[in-house]
Amino acid sequence: MLYNRKAFGIVIGRLRIRAGCTQEHASAMAGISRSHWAALEKGSKTVRLDTLWAIAYALGVRPSELLRLTEEEADHQEEDGGL
Repeated sequence: MLYNRKAFGIVIGRLRIRAGCTQEHASAMAGISRSHWAALEKGSKTVRLDTLWAIAYALGVRPSELLRLTEEEADHQEEDGGL
């Protein structure tokens, strides 16, 4: 399976909302700009590994959990014909 930017974006958006954070707050916690965060949530940018780690920390999950959730979302999209 290839990396799915849209699935990653859906996952970080869900986790951010679940944590009760705005994009502004979550991006500040991760040390990235709000526009970068927004682009990741939209699936228009590919996340770097160090940024993935920072996002996971900001959202209160382990990087492996973030990857697992992204993989599950990508599988769900495939099942729904979204890819």
